[in-house]
Order: sequence, then C-alpha cells, then structure tokens
Amino acid sequence: MAYMMNARTVKIEWGDCDPAGIVFYPRYFAMFDASTTALFEHALGMTKYQFLKRYEAIGYPMLETAARFLIPARFGDSLVIHTALSNLGRSSFEVTHRATKDGALAVECTEKRVWVIRDPDDAERIKSQPIPEEIVSRLLSEPG
Repeated sequence: MAYMMNARTVKIEWGDCDPAGIVFYPRYFAMFDASTTALFEHALGMTKYQFLKRYEAIGYPMLETAARFLIPARFGDSLVIHTALSNLGRSSFEVTHRATKDGALAVECTEKRVWVIRDPDDAERIKSQPIPEEIVSRLLSEPG
C-alpha cells in the first residue's frame, strides 16, 4: 500500500542550538511536528487551521515517539526532512521522519499519533475519533 510522503528543507537557526553549538535534541521534535503538519497540508491542500476546522477536530497528539541521532547539525546547516506515513489505522497513524544533512542520514524519528475531537460529553477532555474517510483517501494517494 502506498502512503503519502513529503519533504521540506529546514535551515538550522541560532536558537535551535545548545551551548556546544549543535542542535538541541528537543528542537528536532519541533521540526518533526511541523513536518507532520506539512504532510497533512500537502495531502489535503489546506492549512492545519483549515483542515481541523473543516473536520471538526482539535489535532493529532503524540502517543509514542522514538529517535536516533546519527550526525550532529549546527547553526547554518540545512536539513532535508523526508516525512512519510508508515501506518494508517482507524483513528491512529504512524509517521517516519528522516532528516538528512548533505545527503547523509542525520536523525531518524518515528511517531504514533491519534486523531482527536473535543469530547462531546466533557468539553475539558479529548477523545479519539476515526480519521475522516476523505483524509484517509488523500493520505493513501500516490506518494510524492
């Protein structure tokens, strides 16, 4: 089964770095979060704000994540983050991110997320909901 893919280039800024001058590892998770959103925006042809409003969702919070850090990135470097949907369930999905620096794998990350809405019985809570069929069909389109 073919899943949607997306790539984006991220330039490392001064604020991404720790005192040693390399990317502070939590910054990668922020980059990967933005890359997951970019994947959905690419697949759906609308911004996150637009698609969450359209499908009456509040987001897709993280359930699990893991990363391997192989090559450090520094201020001024450019990373290409390749993001691909790797599994699609009823209400959850998995994403793989591969950040490359000068063509070499620098960081690899996996995420498991869940599609959620505000709980209709308690507005202070969230609850999982099946991913809308229109989104599923777009995510299952030809990779690109």
